[in-house]
Amino acid sequence: MKKQSFFRSVCALAIPVALQSLLQASFGVVDQVMIGQLGGVEVAAVGLAGKFTGIFHVVVSAVGAVAGIMISQYMGQKNVAETRRSIALNLRVCFILAALFMLAGVAAPERIMSLYINDGTTAAVAGRYLSIVSGTFFPAAGITILSTSLRCREKASLPLYAGIASAAVNTGLNWILIFGKLGAPALGVTGAALATLLSQFVYFMVILGMYGKYHQRVENAATRPFDWKQYLSMLLPLLVSECMWVLGENVYAGIYGHLGTDATAAMTLTNPVQSLAIGALCGLSQAAAILIGKRLGEGDKEMAYREAKKLLLYGLAGSLLLSVMIFFVSPWYVRIFNVEAGIRELTIQILAAYAAVMPFKVLNMIIGSGILRSGGKTTYVMVIDVMGTWLFGVPLGILSAFVCHWPIPMVYLTLSLEECIRFAVSLVVFKRRRWMNRLKV
Repeated sequence: MKKQSFFRSVCALAIPVALQSLLQASFGVVDQVMIGQLGGVEVAAVGLAGKFTGIFHVVVSAVGAVAGIMISQYMGQKNVAETRRSIALNLRVCFILAALFMLAGVAAPERIMSLYINDGTTAAVAGRYLSIVSGTFFPAAGITILSTSLRCREKASLPLYAGIASAAVNTGLNWILIFGKLGAPALGVTGAALATLLSQFVYFMVILGMYGKYHQRVENAATRPFDWKQYLSMLLPLLVSECMWVLGENVYAGIYGHLGTDATAAMTLTNPVQSLAIGALCGLSQAAAILIGKRLGEGDKEMAYREAKKLLLYGLAGSLLLSVMIFFVSPWYVRIFNVEAGIRELTIQILAAYAAVMPFKVLNMIIGSGILRSGGKTTYVMVIDVMGTWLFGVPLGILSAFVCHWPIPMVYLTLSLEECIRFAVSLVVFKRRRWMNRLKV
């Protein structure tokens, strides 16, 4: 593949994915701006509920990552029957996970939220929000796998169109249900949860229709016995990796929560910016997983390695540019929220710390979530992620918050140093090339 054509392939995959992620992040901005008009407790409550729902999304994304590995490699091998079986199997796994998380979120929402914050009022509001948005787990499961399939088939623009429809529904319903417009009752946080629930079902139905129109049809199903050992060797390390990582993130949220409601609200206000920044470049990770996976499926390891290096350079350049933008734009960003001046100042300081570590976050996303996973040897990623989060991130966060008693911006910067360590180890693994593997047929 020539340099120009490779760049076009990257753009064809990365740009729609990035636009979709930015669209989803804009959900967060709209939600936060609207909910931000209700007060600091509501802002903190929605942010904390998002930490639990984030566990589900991260776990399901691990299944989606395995689906992407299988689909892209089998497409590289031109094995349509195995491609179809990969989609069906991973879709069932995601729906089972959705049922389990929904049960927990509906049965004990306030008890779950009390693990994050010791403020009873905030925990109650967060629990009410969580009990409703738990209903989004089923459509989100379907969206994850069907979007992955369409992207692997180089139909990356279709999930974007579905996301646009969902964004329009979410924004309109937020305005109506949070503030009681067009004759509807003003439901506040409950209205925001209902808007999210309904928009996710719209998203799923639209993308399901697109998948039904564009998916490949085969006369016969796969005939060979399914290789469960190979499948589980990819899935289990990713599940462990993602679960341990997201649990670490929830420990971080607990640390911030115990630093006070102002600290929690400030961290919550940074979430849309972080989502927008990562979303702008997450397409490179998706492109890496698909393009490098197809190369490995074809058996062209040398080309896969060269193209992986190019993707890392693209990510470095993009992340440095965005870091500068975040640093200078943050003072204007915080003015759109109706919160206390102290929360605004903390938000600006946290965003400055985020800008400093963002290049490492982006490079870790590309090399870990894209490149190293594409060969199916996900144990490497598991070891790197668990080591970074639990040997460095969590201890540094606890030390800086509860021993050194530093303010939240310094706590955030200190625990984020694990990103630098994780990237250094990932780069060593990348250069040794042992991650380059072709799945069995």
